[in-house]
Amino acid sequence: MTGQQARQEPQTIHAGGEWREAASGATRDILDPADALPFAVVAEGDEKDVDLAVAAARRAFDGGQGEWPRTPVAERAAVLRRVADLLVRDRETLGLLESRDAGKTVEEGRVDIDCVADAFRYFAELAAAEAPGRVVDAGSADIHSVVVHEPVGVCALITPWNYPLLQASWKIAPALAAGNTFVVKPSEITPLTTIALIELLVEAGLPTGVANIVTGPGHSVGARLAEHPDVDLVSFTGGLISGTKVAQAAAPGVKKVALELGGKNPNVVFADACATDEAFDTAVDQALNAAFIHSGQVCSAGARLIIEESIRDRFVAELARRASRIRLGRGTEDGVECGPLVSEQQRAKVEAYVESALQEGAVLRSGGKRPEAGHTRPATGYFYEPTVLDHCHREMRVVREEVFGPVLTVETFRTEDEAVALANDTEYGLAGAVWTADAGRARRVAGRLRHGTIWINDFHPYLPQAEWGGFGKSGVGRELGPAGLAEYRETKHVYQNLAPRPVRWFAG
Repeated sequence: MTGQQARQEPQTIHAGGEWREAASGATRDILDPADALPFAVVAEGDEKDVDLAVAAARRAFDGGQGEWPRTPVAERAAVLRRVADLLVRDRETLGLLESRDAGKTVEEGRVDIDCVADAFRYFAELAAAEAPGRVVDAGSADIHSVVVHEPVGVCALITPWNYPLLQASWKIAPALAAGNTFVVKPSEITPLTTIALIELLVEAGLPTGVANIVTGPGHSVGARLAEHPDVDLVSFTGGLISGTKVAQAAAPGVKKVALELGGKNPNVVFADACATDEAFDTAVDQALNAAFIHSGQVCSAGARLIIEESIRDRFVAELARRASRIRLGRGTEDGVECGPLVSEQQRAKVEAYVESALQEGAVLRSGGKRPEAGHTRPATGYFYEPTVLDHCHREMRVVREEVFGPVLTVETFRTEDEAVALANDTEYGLAGAVWTADAGRARRVAGRLRHGTIWINDFHPYLPQAEWGGFGKSGVGRELGPAGLAEYRETKHVYQNLAPRPVRWFAG
């Protein structure tokens, strides 16, 4: 860390180029969800730490050391490319850290790091390739009129616990590419890889004060960031209740706000998608992937299987059989396919949803309980079996609300119109999928679904070049793609009169 102090536990607050302990001296143990044992210590920041970090970001934006907003775009892009290279260099270390922190498998952690590096490269290239401004024809050779884009200012970036580094990169990379400074608040449950990313940004040569981090809880750190008068933009990814509070806190300052608030995502499977044994196996495999990757702790998880009635019994039987064989365990162990939930609180929430579903008439086909302990599954870990609930309907809480765990509900339909109605019958509108061998039906149904991303005969892939966002209570604003960069910019119209003359509106 050239020119910077070496970070030591619990110095996990970075403000104005210095690693600090919390102003209060408070700390928090970070638990490994596989065994509930602490393996790291971080600073527990509060409002005072936020004020220090925001002040540093403000100085760096308004003309302090580095003058990042006025750094040529080519130089900003070069820093982002260096960050991507450093992420590749540290892929194994970061992938392992993400696995221990969030409970996912090491392979999932490695894939996350690859995606983070891709995001930094994408926004570097996007910013570097853009034209300097859009000329507006004013109808006169004496007028030069141009629309330009400028950075918003100081950005407060609040990220979730399920994809700590990936979600941070979706905010940090475009914010930096656009010329902003920022303060990031990672989840207090899974902050470790975001702290590591700040270290890489410093190593890559980012000027002092541009990148700042405050570790701590949402009720103090997140709330202060959202309301802070020197913050110009707030970007939040998380739950609906917390997101609503962020929007309310930001409203008096009329800040730019971007909210990604989760989903209750339908996976619609038509019978013709399973016409052959190979097609059937693929659809089942993808339904498992949609629901149970990272133990279902994914905002875009395909937690609602909506299946054509004629194939329902065969499909659900095979789905349940394979779900019951998913290998649960510590994510760092070979052969493990699904790790623990992130916390005891999250597991208790999942258990409550399953219990309510069974009381409301759902039929348990697999899972529905904590697994027996084993050499890869310590008894103290937060494990829960992948669960398939059949005979579900819209009135059930487990169908309406975001469970954020390894729980898949099954609903059935007979007609295309019924399938669309079921898929759209949700307050959320983040993502969904359509499985069919009929290309015309695929396009027709995709066009009718009210969700921000629609996959056809696939589930979960995303492209850095494509915007990510949702309808309804899934939030406002966009991440990734050109729209993701635009979120971190303001638009300015510069009108230059090359031959000024008096107007003579008034006598004088």
